[in-house]
Amino acid sequence: MHSQEPAAASEPRAADGAEPGAPEYPAHWEADVVLRDGSTARIRPIRPDDADALQRFHARQSPESIYLRFFAPLERLPDRDLHRFTNVDHSDRVALVLLLGDDIVAVGRFDRVGGGDAEVAFNVLDDVQGKGLGSVLLEHLAAAGRELGVRRFVADVLPQNTRMVRVFSDAGYDVDQALDDGVLAVSFTIRPTDRSLAVLAEREQRAEALSMAGLLDPGAVLVYAAGPDGVRFGERLRAAIEGGDYAGTVRCVGLPGGPATLADVADAGPFDLALVAAPAVGVPAMLGDLAGLGVHGVVLYSGGFTTATHEGRVTQRVLVRAAREAGLRLVGPHSFGLVTGGANGHLNATTSQRPLREGTVGLFCQSGAAGLAMVTGAAERDLGVSSFLSAGHRVDVSGNDTMQFWLADERTRVSALRFESIGNPRKFSRVARRLSGKGPVITMIAGTTGQLNPPGHAVRISREPRRALDELMRQAGVISAETIPELLDLATLFSEQPLPAGRRVLVLTNSGTQAAVIAELLAGAGLEVAGTPIALVPSAGPAAYREVIDAALARDDWDAAIVAYVPILDDVGSAVGPEIARLAERSGRTTVACVFGTAGLTPELATAQVRVPGFSTVEAATHALVQAARYQDWRSADRGRRVDPDDIDRRRAKELVQAELADLPRGLTKRLSPERAAELLATHGLHKWREVTVTGADAAVTAAEELGWPVALKTSDEVLRHRADLGGVRLDLSNPAELREAFAQSEARVRAMVGRGTTFDVQSMAPTGAACVIRATEDELYGPIISAGLGGDAVELLGDVSYRVPPLTDVDALEMIRSLRASARLFGHRGLPALDIAALTDVIGRVSVLKDELAEVTSITLNPVLVSETGAAILGAAVDVGHPARGDAARRVLP
Repeated sequence: MHSQEPAAASEPRAADGAEPGAPEYPAHWEADVVLRDGSTARIRPIRPDDADALQRFHARQSPESIYLRFFAPLERLPDRDLHRFTNVDHSDRVALVLLLGDDIVAVGRFDRVGGGDAEVAFNVLDDVQGKGLGSVLLEHLAAAGRELGVRRFVADVLPQNTRMVRVFSDAGYDVDQALDDGVLAVSFTIRPTDRSLAVLAEREQRAEALSMAGLLDPGAVLVYAAGPDGVRFGERLRAAIEGGDYAGTVRCVGLPGGPATLADVADAGPFDLALVAAPAVGVPAMLGDLAGLGVHGVVLYSGGFTTATHEGRVTQRVLVRAAREAGLRLVGPHSFGLVTGGANGHLNATTSQRPLREGTVGLFCQSGAAGLAMVTGAAERDLGVSSFLSAGHRVDVSGNDTMQFWLADERTRVSALRFESIGNPRKFSRVARRLSGKGPVITMIAGTTGQLNPPGHAVRISREPRRALDELMRQAGVISAETIPELLDLATLFSEQPLPAGRRVLVLTNSGTQAAVIAELLAGAGLEVAGTPIALVPSAGPAAYREVIDAALARDDWDAAIVAYVPILDDVGSAVGPEIARLAERSGRTTVACVFGTAGLTPELATAQVRVPGFSTVEAATHALVQAARYQDWRSADRGRRVDPDDIDRRRAKELVQAELADLPRGLTKRLSPERAAELLATHGLHKWREVTVTGADAAVTAAEELGWPVALKTSDEVLRHRADLGGVRLDLSNPAELREAFAQSEARVRAMVGRGTTFDVQSMAPTGAACVIRATEDELYGPIISAGLGGDAVELLGDVSYRVPPLTDVDALEMIRSLRASARLFGHRGLPALDIAALTDVIGRVSVLKDELAEVTSITLNPVLVSETGAAILGAAVDVGHPARGDAARRVLP
């Protein structure tokens, strides 16, 4: 897989090969990746000290590969070329290397050739071709190129090098080809498209799912224990495994009566999964030995790894680095373990002795306490589990990786995850949205902020409120639970019952009060009672229930049923239960039960074909049914198309921000001037209304004459600029006298409040409407995040703000508006006219594209955006820029 090496853009000018004033080493381009075969590798920019490794890489290539790359035989790289290849400026000349351990196994590079074009080249070592290294390199090179303002990649390829051309076209790019003098000239635009993003997501999912297969579908297991605590863990694990029906190979090292070292079991391998409980100091060195035994995944039960450097202690960074260099996926440290099923039978690799029934629910958690609660609760409910994984401190494997496995796992139809925090919400949103399309995804997030930072966890903190996380969940179709019991109750319903086809609910109970409570709960959640609630007499038994159920089976006016029974006199719930199960089986419709003293999946609420989930309260049963109806609504709704306006001038936008950053030190941000901010926004079709800054009343009148009456007068002071109540804004000034008087009053008011004078802005009055605030920020946790709300008290006092993570679809943008509690003001409230929602969603969509694609833009505030009946006027804007701290999202990376 090779294309011709790009010609040098210029000769080296300094001892280290970098151009004078060249950007510093772009550390944010470094990344760990999962390859097509599930193994891991590292990508980073090339460095001058890579010269020897690059020469060794060249020597390992076949003569054919060298010819395809250089169009000529070349046994050894000349010193001049070796220097040029390893000394780049990371701007006009970019090169990335892909490493397996310490060895370079692939190189990708591009050199700018002018006009937004860059000549690209790849070279992948012969013996690792077919693992997708070229496609991964292309993603990362394209991401670097987009960051630097490159629009198009070009390459000269020999016609027989079909593999290289396929790398470009299979990535989802529209590739142009032309044969000239025996050489194929290839070119393609590197901006992500719907097709290229879909290809990326599919490749990422396949690779990460495969990397998890050694953990969640192992054929052979190795248990390794060392130290007193480790041996206790090992003995519990051995007992748990032997108590199940796992039929794969199991070998235990370090336990009494067994082999003492890994070398003693070398002949029994290869192994897929290693279960490790050992002192921290010896674990990193051991991982390479485990890889030598064929191990693909490691579960680490023990702890002792620090988040910060301490003398004599092993850091989590050292641990994960050792795992990646060994090509392993690692669960933990401090994992509670995992449970798997499949061809080799049931594997219980936890310290719990509670057996779990095999089924269709995937369970995930982080801490051991949560893991024990989930496993115990699942066993009590007889919940059918396809797999369970506790990530512990999740230095490597996370909930995102587990969801990627569940996407490909035919056994998993329902996903239930309990988090203390979410390490990568942006990826979670993307993966969870795909998984929600396959089946229900239920999450429970501990605490009130969604950002717990337990000991041993390295958690990035967000500046955004909890609502941002909740709306991210809803955007992805995720169902939220408040407690672990609720999480498991919902999983039980979704795993055993069909989704409701509509919102009509049959209510049957032997308590009039219960019937009234259920009816009110359903109405409050937007569901409707089918007919009237049926309340039997308190002494009703199975015969009475049978009669009503037979009548209900002849009706077609209901989509789901809630059936409850309270033993007011005699307890005949065990006889009523089969009648409820018969209703579910005969109707084929969603049925939930609340039979006193019965919870979970019990024989009384089951037939040979169906099992009806039992809930401990009618509130819980009703809430579960409401969640099922809402998920069905999300699943059947049109989720729209990705916002991608065709009138955006991306080249000019990139030029503007790069010019502003030319002399800005890394780590600092800069507020753009009003003129430059307006110019940048205009590249994305966001046209700010013109305003003129003035220092006196005469200048204000002159500006008004130029702009056209009537006008608004606004102080330039950031605090008072939007406060009409404090004199910072005066509106609808229609003549010079009114403007002069307003200027004098506002100037005096501002001087009295802030103790100094200020400038003022004069702006034409926009049509009457509702003021909105749209923001886009670069958050440490979420990355780019978009928010919107109605201006004034709704945002400032009530926090009525909606949030989304880009990229957005047109439906996402509309839902941002609809989810606001004050949105009725926009759609027509108390006889007021409906405003131009389409214009507002267009502004939100364009802001999301700008923020998503330009990581250099650290924040955008449009305030106010005045939405009228026929448009949306951007009356105020502030834009901050800084050097990007994140890599492009359109590339595969591990944490």
